Amino acid sequence: MPTTEAILFIGDIFGKSGRTILKNRLNDYKKRYHIKAVVANCENASGGIGVTPAIARELLSQGVDVLTSGNHVWRYREIFRFLEEEKRMIRPLNYPPGAPGHGMIVVELDMGFRLAVLNLQGRVFMDPLDCPFRAADACLSKLTLGRDAHAIIVDFHAEATSEKMALGYHLDGRVSAVVGTHTHVPTADARILPRGTGFITDVGMTGSYDSIIGMETSSVMPRFLKGLPTRFEPETSEATLAAVVIEIDRANGRCLKMTPVLAGGHLLGSHP
Repeated sequence: MPTTEAILFIGDIFGKSGRTILKNRLNDYKKRYHIKAVVANCENASGGIGVTPAIARELLSQGVDVLTSGNHVWRYREIFRFLEEEKRMIRPLNYPPGAPGHGMIVVELDMGFRLAVLNLQGRVFMDPLDCPFRAADACLSKLTLGRDAHAIIVDFHAEATSEKMALGYHLDGRVSAVVGTHTHVPTADARILPRGTGFITDVGMTGSYDSIIGMETSSVMPRFLKGLPTRFEPETSEATLAAVVIEIDRANGRCLKMTPVLAGGHLLGSHP
């Protein structure tokens, strides 16, 4: 039995271009990095805002084990029921009681590997939800790393870098990794915190970077130049797959290595 396992976390899948590169590259990267499990944020997978049940099923069928989300997950009302029925897709845990779906899942994969995924949403410059720090504490009081799960991955969907870093240190030693999503820009600060938790402020967007955070430049610029409301349109040019490979010690769940991955598109440093 292996002593280490690798988990691939894929940043915000944006529209058709993001779905296309995921379909074309996922199997290759699973083999290249000997990936045990795949987690992906899907809240913008349908046209750049929201996700439909059909597209969520498509992503799961392509080899994603757990889908996380964020504030845009509620765009299509049909997702409400899907979140109740499909346990492999989660929404932020710190939505008030009564919100459809659930914010944490433990999946058992081959060779008995148990992966827990926790989804949280920030409050700084975002909707005033329940406290993500206290929500995480309550969840982890019943879920212990190394006992109840071989690895615990936290998707923190938040705007402020300070809030993301604060949660990373708050959970250091209690989870395998805290990965940031939502801002669609990959950060260069992947590291392992003092007590063994991997951290990156933002994984980045799996979509076209020849855009303004995924939207066609021409559809966004009038908002800045003229102050006028405009209809944003998703950019459809070649996407970049933005992800991070999280290598963990199977015995205790601590992170051994965090490797950012950029593939395709036109970002400097991305693989062909």
